[in-house]
Amino acid sequence: MNLVRLDPEQLAALADALEAASLPTSDLEAPDRQFYRFEDAIGMVGYGGLEGRGPDRLLRSVVVTTERRGTGLGGILLGQLEHAAADGGATSLYLLTTTAEGFFRRAGYMPVERTRAPEPIANSAEFRSLCPASAAFLFKRIC
Repeated sequence: MNLVRLDPEQLAALADALEAASLPTSDLEAPDRQFYRFEDAIGMVGYGGLEGRGPDRLLRSVVVTTERRGTGLGGILLGQLEHAAADGGATSLYLLTTTAEGFFRRAGYMPVERTRAPEPIANSAEFRSLCPASAAFLFKRIC
């Protein structure tokens, strides 16, 4: 699977995919975000992103295209995002989800109390306002 980093002018297609999956789009162009498109020999697989700098990063906007879901590609996509985060110096990933907690838990992410969020995560727009307080907050050490 190929991971292609998106340029700012390519964010419109990402926003369309996220809106179709009911995921936040209002801060895609804010600083400290890297978004990726995933493709394989068949075509488009999905999107995913990382937010932040330093050892603690926020996993963002993970979505597999509707026609490719249920094929195991989500786990491969997630693994590539984790690898990209580790290559960039991250040691831990955090995420918020209202719909995919089971998927992420099967991939080794564990629930954590929101009060234990590291400052860079707690200060993110996704944590403060874009995701509801009822969203599951999960964590995984990647290095």
